Amino acid sequence: MSRVRSRLAAVLRAAPDRFSRIRRGRTWRIGAVVVAALLGGWLGLAIGGQIVTPIGPADVEFSLSPDWDGKTVVDVSPLGKLEFDTHSAPLSFRAAISEIRLSAAQEMFQNPDAINRMAESIGDQLRNGVIRLFVQAVLAAVAGAGVTALVVFRSWRRAGMSALTALLVLAGAGGLSAATFNPGAIAEPRYTGLLAGAPQVVGSAEGVVNRFSRYREQLAGLVGNVSQLYEATSTLPVYENDADTIRVLHVSDLHLNPAAWNVIRSLREQFQVDLIVDSGDISDRGSAAEDIFVNDIESLEVPYVWVRGDRDSMGTQRAVAAQDNAVVLDDEVREVGGIVFYGAGDPRFAPDQTLDNPTAEEVAAIGAQQAASLEDREPAPDVAVFHDPVQGRAFSGRVPLVLAGHEHSRRTETRPTGTRYIVQGSTGGAGLGALDRGGSDEPTPYEASVLYFDAETKRLQAWDGVTLGGLGLTSAQIERHVVDDPDREITPPTETPQPPTATPPASTPATPTPTARPAPSPTASPQ
Repeated sequence: MSRVRSRLAAVLRAAPDRFSRIRRGRTWRIGAVVVAALLGGWLGLAIGGQIVTPIGPADVEFSLSPDWDGKTVVDVSPLGKLEFDTHSAPLSFRAAISEIRLSAAQEMFQNPDAINRMAESIGDQLRNGVIRLFVQAVLAAVAGAGVTALVVFRSWRRAGMSALTALLVLAGAGGLSAATFNPGAIAEPRYTGLLAGAPQVVGSAEGVVNRFSRYREQLAGLVGNVSQLYEATSTLPVYENDADTIRVLHVSDLHLNPAAWNVIRSLREQFQVDLIVDSGDISDRGSAAEDIFVNDIESLEVPYVWVRGDRDSMGTQRAVAAQDNAVVLDDEVREVGGIVFYGAGDPRFAPDQTLDNPTAEEVAAIGAQQAASLEDREPAPDVAVFHDPVQGRAFSGRVPLVLAGHEHSRRTETRPTGTRYIVQGSTGGAGLGALDRGGSDEPTPYEASVLYFDAETKRLQAWDGVTLGGLGLTSAQIERHVVDDPDREITPPTETPQPPTATPPASTPATPTPTARPAPSPTASPQ
């Protein structure tokens, strides 16, 4: 009996250690199954967690992926991206346009009722696409978890447990997404790309939240606009970003609008420009308090050629010159990015009414003196930059290209001498002053141009005019112009040159009224 009791005591003493070993082994196996489920589920989502579904004339790719910062991302390239904090679950939902079916898009443009029909069906198309995505994502995650566990453990039982774990985790994340979904987040998107300069293209935020039918119409209009951009760019000549082409972004008249920097930054990135030319009026009153606005120039990371506008002070000029990548031209010649520029600041300062500012005729005379000073200058300028095109009047026949601004409306003209004038619109949508337009109902659009120069001849080959609807508009337009004779001879004028068009008085900034339009189809046209 004593022997039995001693054996029993020994067994009882060893039981805790044995139980601990069993518990540790079981915990490890469970943990390994869970890890295999998570890794395999993630791999399955990466491989099969996306579908392509038709939305109007576009094929849209929906995808679902793990993301600690659960969000919804809408990619409407080339316009940019929108991000919404719609839920708190570790899942990210993404929608991106993968292709525009040009035949369907053209039919939509030709038939005025097509947009209305698309607005009626777009809700069902979105709903069907989302359902398909979640079903496929679940199957892909479960299959990925099962296959991963089978490869690692070589056990059908553990593979089944891993697949079940992945299903429960994904179902829990989906349930958490539904439980924490915040429809109000749609009213507070984060914009990147060109959308940052024109967030109104998605329409009224209140309409998105409270009236789905209205949102559906706005979404249909946005899809139509993007479709037109794709249709246009598919037929345009291609200018590769190589040593044969110099890309220059021409901007003007920012007038203290912070959104202008978003537009410029997006265009610099999307068109991969080599340098930027700003033809003045970066400020509005030229005050010292406004100088901080120009600090964004350094963030553009490419040379920034600038001339003083009639709303910029000498203090503004010094603030611009203090930026490391800025090149301020004030009656001087500089080579920047392989192109020889001549530039001069506007001789007026419009905000100070006590000054005896020159008249338009006197500004033209100052420009004539500046043109005469460049006689026999080597190297001869390839491009002349002014704020007011009147100041560049006498440069007709002396340089191939004159860039200017001031008028808040883009236009181009080739003079009989062969000199081309490109007058840029307002890249700042005429600035914050556009909010008070004295009764005018038409906002000023955001305008800029991408210029393509031959790297050897330094002659303009083509340019893209980019227009984004101003405050309250939903238009987007990219129009390419191809120069038919880029190497044409430039001949001096035989008579006193006339200005391309009349400009507003120096003391009053120009505020022309553009025509609102729903993103007309861009074209490639010879000039």
